[in-house]
Amino acid sequence: MARSTKEEALETRSRILDAAEQVFHERGVSQTSLADVAKAADVTRGAIYWHFKNKSDLFDAMCERVRLPMEAVLEENASPQIEDPLGQFLRSGVYVLTMAATDERSRRVFDIIFNKCEFADANDPILIRQRECHVEGMLRLEQILGNAVSRGQLPATLDIRMACLMAHATFSGLLTDWFFSPDSFDLVKDGERMLAASLHALRTAPSLQRPLQTS
Repeated sequence: MARSTKEEALETRSRILDAAEQVFHERGVSQTSLADVAKAADVTRGAIYWHFKNKSDLFDAMCERVRLPMEAVLEENASPQIEDPLGQFLRSGVYVLTMAATDERSRRVFDIIFNKCEFADANDPILIRQRECHVEGMLRLEQILGNAVSRGQLPATLDIRMACLMAHATFSGLLTDWFFSPDSFDLVKDGERMLAASLHALRTAPSLQRPLQTS
């Protein structure tokens, strides 16, 4: 009986997350209430509160189903034991773009994050959590590029902060533009070329090097 109850609870939680993903995608996050999610999941609001503290907690759990594999990729790539940091970064970036383009759940959640979050309150818990994820991602990216410098794949004079901004802007820009107009370019093939071009720029662009110290 205990096993059945646990399995039922997990099934209910999964159904709520599926419903939230669908309704957030259709209506936008700010326009969706927990009552809307409960109706779509065919559960009571009490069932939602049993599994999630509030809409922010529900939103974060929905994102985690996609974000966790992506974060695991970034965390693994940030290891100083990686012998080819730039190559691994490029392959991982292409993997994420491929998931966004071909995996239904990843595509829907990315679309929600990029296009269906309408924040009017700077203290919105969902906005705060998204910013925290952004900071965490940038720190891992900084570690990856730092490892590439240590391995001699990037120049020792590279301005890591500026390099992170460029690499992140390229990646997030590809996703933003593609979700806005999916037919305008091939996210995977064109995206891989753009990511490779951005890594080439990290190696060669004078504007991405630290300014010379003058006495």
